[in-house]
Amino acid sequence: MTDPDLIPEPLTADHPEGTLTLDARTALDAGPGTDGTARWLRAVLGAATGLPLPDGTGPGAIRLRTSPGTEEEHGPEGYRLTVDGDGVLIDGGGPAGLFWGAQTLRQLLGPDAYRRAPLRPGADWDLPYTAVTDRPRFGWRGLLLDVSRHFMPKEDVLRYLDLMAAHKLNVFHFHLTDDQGWRVQIRRYPKLTEDGAWRARSKWGHRASPLWDDTPHGGFYTQDDLREIVAYAADRHITVVPEIDIPGHSQAAIAAYPWLGNTDAVDTGALTVWDTWGVNPNVLAPTEEVLRFYEHVLEEVLEIFPSTFVHVGGDECPKDQWKASPAAQARIRELGVGDEDGLQSWFIRHFDRWLADRGRRLIGWDEILEGGLADGAAVSSWRGYGGGIAAAEAGHDVVMCPEQQVYLDHRQDGGEDEPVPIGFVRTLADVHRFEPVPPGLSEEAARHVLGTQANVWTEVMENRDRVDYQVFPRLAAFAEVAWSALPAPDARDTEGFLRRMETHYRRLDALGVAYRPPTGPKPWQRRPGLLGRPIEGAPPNV
Repeated sequence: MTDPDLIPEPLTADHPEGTLTLDARTALDAGPGTDGTARWLRAVLGAATGLPLPDGTGPGAIRLRTSPGTEEEHGPEGYRLTVDGDGVLIDGGGPAGLFWGAQTLRQLLGPDAYRRAPLRPGADWDLPYTAVTDRPRFGWRGLLLDVSRHFMPKEDVLRYLDLMAAHKLNVFHFHLTDDQGWRVQIRRYPKLTEDGAWRARSKWGHRASPLWDDTPHGGFYTQDDLREIVAYAADRHITVVPEIDIPGHSQAAIAAYPWLGNTDAVDTGALTVWDTWGVNPNVLAPTEEVLRFYEHVLEEVLEIFPSTFVHVGGDECPKDQWKASPAAQARIRELGVGDEDGLQSWFIRHFDRWLADRGRRLIGWDEILEGGLADGAAVSSWRGYGGGIAAAEAGHDVVMCPEQQVYLDHRQDGGEDEPVPIGFVRTLADVHRFEPVPPGLSEEAARHVLGTQANVWTEVMENRDRVDYQVFPRLAAFAEVAWSALPAPDARDTEGFLRRMETHYRRLDALGVAYRPPTGPKPWQRRPGLLGRPIEGAPPNV
């Protein structure tokens, strides 16, 4: 029988009668290569339970192991977890699998194991006898967080990494640059953060709203801040994939260094960091100088982020300025790329080669398919399934993140109290029925689906609580889709998942997550009078 309270649902779980009591004598027996999970258990479970978990062996101990047999059968992220009269054994296929097993152990201890201090100091803790075997369906289980539209302080980013780890998500897509703010310190180009990280005001609500927040907004992460974030993520077996947008979504950079823009088509010196939302017409100029600038930027980015993948955006790049620019038109003829789509492809191909020469891989939004895609590039399929299907059938790796299904900025309900309602209604149950691999994809192409990702765009999320409201509880459903071996959407036990969520809400409460309650937003979560952009009806399957 599968435990009704575990999220994401494990591959198999049995629960014989009986409990194991953890108390002040319970030892932690950390085998070779398990030090990271041992530290995490002492720091997190030790704080919540008040148990010292000293080094030791013997009856009742929590034993941490990694074994070739578990790796061979379930992969490096797989694990086995056993709780019986002898104690606890977590056997991981590798360090990551061991860590995910420890996350399951935390769930078995109950919601109070998610607190930062014990509610009953000195109390014992009971664990139900359990035998779990588990492994993830996908290797890429991602969350994108947009910190450009609304900046999120470092402490809040670290908190989101903990929330990801609690849901067994392992890729943090860090959207660091856009028209509304540049968030990564680049020592060679200090104006990117001196000027490009700050805007004078922000549109309040959807871009069609007449309201403004006249408080200047901004912020950025120092390179040491980012190294800390990367290290914190690595301790939790999360890879941080940075995004530096090229060639669109670049007004903040152009505002800092006007020569990056199409100076013969627009007065780039008059541009400021953009204060509203939408698709911006100001794109990078197709010059060698611009290429060198972004190479220098990426040199510093690569020093900070060890991720194999580097995201370069490549989406929503209007071509009007290139059409109006004599220099851009001359560049099209010089390069022999045919048209403006070819010019965008030239940008992407250049950085694909540049990254490949340094042992990295380019990934971009599905618009990078336009004009031809570089051989080694991977695609984030956001406009629907179509771009991902085309890329996978052509032999490119794909991350499925269709906006119609897993853009968590889209509203969760059709009620009038939803704050700044954007997009389609995507309920908790809808997200649980999301299927990352579209039917009809050939078996060979399906192997190119690296996994899936939920995206959080923060135009109308001005602070951490607003992000919490949009992300949770739906991230729990997404995590189950990304991790668990679920049947086809129509055959999924979504009602069973919703029952398990009753316990999970208590875990989120203990973690201080300002999620959307099942009964609707609380009074302070509403934003009356703020214009959104709701889209009615079911989302198209495109």
